[in-house]
Amino acid sequence: MAVEQRKEQRKDGQEKVIQIRRCACVVKGGRRFTFTALVVLGDKHGRVGWGYGKASEVPLAVEKAVKGTNRNTVAVPLAETTIPHQVEGRYGAARVVLIPALPGTGVIAGNTVRAVLESAGVHDVLTKSRGSNNPMNLVRATIDALTKLRTRDQVARLRGVALQ
Repeated sequence: MAVEQRKEQRKDGQEKVIQIRRCACVVKGGRRFTFTALVVLGDKHGRVGWGYGKASEVPLAVEKAVKGTNRNTVAVPLAETTIPHQVEGRYGAARVVLIPALPGTGVIAGNTVRAVLESAGVHDVLTKSRGSNNPMNLVRATIDALTKLRTRDQVARLRGVALQ
């Protein structure tokens, strides 16, 4: 299980390869390898998405995963350099808790959660991961947490209250 952090500038954002896996199929002539890639793509200004691609070669798998990020892109409300409030995201057995932090704290997180948050443009946040440490589940739990974020204006509008 090779984990690779590759950064590449794209016109629509910055892509980060979270994980590349190799799978072997035994055939008459030997082994035939296939590859899967888990990619996060964000513009660092509040939009982030994830993609998963499979192919017979690594670059093709990464390219397919990048195309898949379009279907799984979410908008993230930011409060300056951090998130508006504490939130927990869940997916499968993975639980990710995101806690806002003061400016200058940085992103205190593991590799997988860090990649998602940095791609979204979050600079100061504390995180705690519980349960599964599977990169796919952690990415999806982090994205789930980011979709639950609301700004103060959004909450006031939903409740029908005027801000003072």
